[in-house]
Amino acid sequence: MARAEHLEGLVALADMARLAEQAGAQSGDARVWLDFGIDAQGCREICGHLEAELQLSCRRCLEPVAQRIDSDFRLGMVTSDALAAELPGTHEPVLVENEQLNLLAVLEDELILSLPQVVYHDEAECPVSRDQLHSGEASDASIDSPVSPFDVLRQIKGKL
Repeated sequence: MARAEHLEGLVALADMARLAEQAGAQSGDARVWLDFGIDAQGCREICGHLEAELQLSCRRCLEPVAQRIDSDFRLGMVTSDALAAELPGTHEPVLVENEQLNLLAVLEDELILSLPQVVYHDEAECPVSRDQLHSGEASDASIDSPVSPFDVLRQIKGKL
């Protein structure tokens, strides 16, 4: 019978090449808590939590914006795809080959899966939004006299 183990510590974000491909080069550390044990169904599991602050690219201005990642996860350790299909719905499968598991790769996977789809600065902080606000003040006259999209159709119809 395996006994429960607990690990916690820091993992360097710079060591995560796949994360860098997805989110750009990172610095600093991710803080990680891992509990290894056996669940009520007899599955070997890893219950974990990770926290990191990543610098992700703003979709408006492409400048870095700090994004905090907090992820809780529960992994079921399996040795085959058939066993993965038998895991309870509360567990995500993680493949263990030759009784070895690359924890850095598992943690990197969790960080990548936790990345937000889209990241933006707050409008007041984003250089692109600020520029649009300032240029919007100069073009208030165009707001007063809106152009109808049907005006183009009228011009085309008039030429026919």
